Amino acid sequence: MKRWVGWAAVVGAALVLAGCGRGVDGRKIAHPPEGEWLTYGRTYDEQRFSPLKQIDKATVGKLGLAWWAEFDTDRGQEATPLVHDGVLYATTAWSKVYAFDAKSGRRLWAYDPKVPGEKGFDACCDVVNRGVAIWRGRVYVGTLDGRLIALDARTGKVAWDVQTTDRERPYTITGAPRVIKGKVLIGNGGAEYGVRGYVSAYDADTGKLAWRFYTTPNATGAPDGAASDEVLKAKAAATWSDGVWKESGGGGTVWDAITYDAVNDLVLIGVGNGNPWNHKLRSGGKGDNLFLSSIVALKPETGAYVWHYQTTPGESWDYTATQHIMLADLKIAGQDRRVVMQAPKNGFFYVLDARTGQLISAEKYVPLDWATHVDLKTGRPVEAPFARYTNGGLSTQMASALGGHNWQPMAFSPRTGLVYIPAQLNRGAYADPDRFKYTPGAWNTGVIRAAQGPHAHPRFKPGAGEATGELIAWDPVTQTRRWSVAFPHQASSGVLATDGGLVFHASQNHLVAYDAATGAPLWRYDEGARAIAPPATYVIDGEQYVAQMVGTGGAGGRDAPRTMGRLLVFKLGGTAKAPAYPAAVVPPPLDLKLATASKGDADKGGEIFANSCAMCHGGAAGYHPDLARSPAILDPEGFRAIVQDGALKDRGMASFARFFSVADTEDLRAFLLWQAAHPPTGPARPAAAHAQ
Repeated sequence: MKRWVGWAAVVGAALVLAGCGRGVDGRKIAHPPEGEWLTYGRTYDEQRFSPLKQIDKATVGKLGLAWWAEFDTDRGQEATPLVHDGVLYATTAWSKVYAFDAKSGRRLWAYDPKVPGEKGFDACCDVVNRGVAIWRGRVYVGTLDGRLIALDARTGKVAWDVQTTDRERPYTITGAPRVIKGKVLIGNGGAEYGVRGYVSAYDADTGKLAWRFYTTPNATGAPDGAASDEVLKAKAAATWSDGVWKESGGGGTVWDAITYDAVNDLVLIGVGNGNPWNHKLRSGGKGDNLFLSSIVALKPETGAYVWHYQTTPGESWDYTATQHIMLADLKIAGQDRRVVMQAPKNGFFYVLDARTGQLISAEKYVPLDWATHVDLKTGRPVEAPFARYTNGGLSTQMASALGGHNWQPMAFSPRTGLVYIPAQLNRGAYADPDRFKYTPGAWNTGVIRAAQGPHAHPRFKPGAGEATGELIAWDPVTQTRRWSVAFPHQASSGVLATDGGLVFHASQNHLVAYDAATGAPLWRYDEGARAIAPPATYVIDGEQYVAQMVGTGGAGGRDAPRTMGRLLVFKLGGTAKAPAYPAAVVPPPLDLKLATASKGDADKGGEIFANSCAMCHGGAAGYHPDLARSPAILDPEGFRAIVQDGALKDRGMASFARFFSVADTEDLRAFLLWQAAHPPTGPARPAAAHAQ
């Protein structure tokens, strides 16, 4: 009997894999079967709404764990699982891809692109990946080291592998590809380090570059298939003045949002921040700097420019417009309108005409003070006098560089007419530096960053209050909130809405199902760890499932213990139990009697730490070890071997020899020893569970 059961399982797996991805094309993505999730936002409109309603307000209380899987990394998990022909596809940190039987959870195959560990240095916000695309028997993934890879959906074997970026520049890919009219579209990240942003389209069958659209001008031109050279000369070049952008490339990376409007046959891309952030340094404080912080509409066959709308002209605060872009048909002022909706970092919710890009409305979805309102005639935000922090100034403003809403996707329910926004409330400090020198590959924001205690910059003033979060039900027609749920921390998950009258969203270790109309919590499950990834839902053999990747990380998602990544899948009557995570281990304070005293300058070291180390090692907000509790700082030679020689580069700690001198490294150690002797108040951060 056991032999027969085993043979049946093999046959079942073969049947599941036989049709993997074969029937996925543009028609199917635009109108998918109710039980499948075929692209990042489920459909091209990116509404993240499922018509499934087996799990509804009456039955959701019976939801339980159906199966779970654990991965080999404790870094951030941001992927949306895709489901087709009974197979669930997901990615984890380091751009790894997994395929599971969507009913049983049995792993069918796994693919590791073997991204070099030191490439993690170029990732501003963790080594995350937001998912794959499916098209005609293949699965497509972008990798942290800038490749786009096509895999056989049945076996995970590589069909083609192309390098989409210059390996000599600090580009990364964390976003999910989209396939539109037989072309795979992918953007990239790296704006803080100094790159020129663009989105590329590759032939889905061959991997050949079809077109490329650059988002910033470049004096050297773009001879590699760019579709944007002429429009950049005509529309964008005059909006830039002399400044550091000519060295850095200007930024403007397309690191997340790519949406296809099948009605108007337009690709909509969200463009990110400039490099440096500081407009005065980047472009002499002059010009709007197109197409930074903009939504840009392109033709899918050629990449030709159609229209743009800039959310933050002269961007100077990391107020990206790369956040989730969705399409919907709404009745506004008595007229049926096809609209584009976005809640970018700057804190305004935008509704645009999808065909023309004309601004219809814009209102604050979170409290802000950097701008009073958006002028509906000009389409421009009316800035507060203090917001521009140039000429030695400082601004402590709402929102911070993490924004009122970050990458976590929203959801829209055509049933309620509401957009569900995983929002953030945070205050950031921006100060013009006394001196700045662009350093290729380094963190080049052009903004003073903080260090602790007496080693902080004298003009730096910390923001008031703790960062918090909300789930907001937003009416895009009236531009008002219907209901909201508040959380004591800012990073929460993306959102799923269903025709069962439910909204699924995770915060504080719990996945919660809310009544989509009222916000009343109807079901709660302790996932054991924080989740920032959005849930998805699907049907297998008449049963509806809800799936979510679990594991925190990424920008703003680093205030909780790192735990091994998991995929949790739920169904009605599910009885599976995932084991509890091991208790977090807090490294003990260092015995500073064992330290070799440093002759370095702790003030200089504090500035180095703030500008180059804090993003990854910043105490309670870092991905990596809290250096004030790391034995490595006790010994100058061992510390130098790590920082200067790259002794731990395979684990993601690249050499900083191109940025720091030996004297700088000792200054940094002096600051860290001071920090170890003067720990901040509050609980110490638990150690990472796994090196990768």
